[in-house]
Amino acid sequence: MSTKALGRGLAALIPERPKSAAKQSLSIEYVEVYKIKSNTYQPRENFAQDRLNDLSASIKEKGILQPLIVRLTSTGYELVAGERRLRAAKILKMTQVPVIIKDVENKDSLVLSIIENIQREKLNPIEEAHAFKRLINDFGFSQEVVASSVGKDRVTISNTLRLLKLPKEIQDEVSKNTISMGHARALLGLAATKDQLNFFDKIIANSLSVRELERLIQESPKRKKTSARRSMKDAHVLAAEENLQQKIGTKVRINISKKNKGTIVIEFYNLDDLERLTELLKR
Repeated sequence: MSTKALGRGLAALIPERPKSAAKQSLSIEYVEVYKIKSNTYQPRENFAQDRLNDLSASIKEKGILQPLIVRLTSTGYELVAGERRLRAAKILKMTQVPVIIKDVENKDSLVLSIIENIQREKLNPIEEAHAFKRLINDFGFSQEVVASSVGKDRVTISNTLRLLKLPKEIQDEVSKNTISMGHARALLGLAATKDQLNFFDKIIANSLSVRELERLIQESPKRKKTSARRSMKDAHVLAAEENLQQKIGTKVRINISKKNKGTIVIEFYNLDDLERLTELLKR
């Protein structure tokens, strides 16, 4: 399965026209619930019980309207898409569920699970970060390939991965939505873990907004030197950086001297990324 196909989302699992080969048939089968193992590559780490209860109530009334997607492994059936439906079926003590059996590789199983969760019920930022990191570490994806696979831009992937640099205590609160992505990004502007934790405590104790937190960090000598330099940049320069980053899909820094001369620094992350940027700049 190509990343282009994956970028289409769950539609990539089910082609528009069924193939004649028996193994690729789109026929729905009914499989015993106990025979289906959860997805080894399931990116969701937390399942809200109240939402599972709502889904269970809906299934009890209307049944499972969309079959689960499973694949056959050496040990039996493994879920590809439909974790929440499977859990709801277990709550209802259903004996069988409708499934479509597909031939899916490990990396595609992970990508498709990410896509399903993004489309149906959004993953929290830390879950997304762990899932993206697994695609990179386990399957050799570049950030660019991750972006095209899950339908996001590369800057978003990069910013999400940066969350994993925060202390575990802060990551946990981002997962719980106790603090926002805006708070997390502001804390990443601090160089030392102890300073990140210190300002995190201030967020909780004083119910700081993102803007209030940014102001406190700006006034603090503890912020990164790079953050200090960035804060001094003209708003038009910052806007130009953001615009370039969105257009070429990588980090861009604009440095301007006192004589209004300067440089544009474009980062790349591997040789494929360099080639992509080179071709893009030639246009």
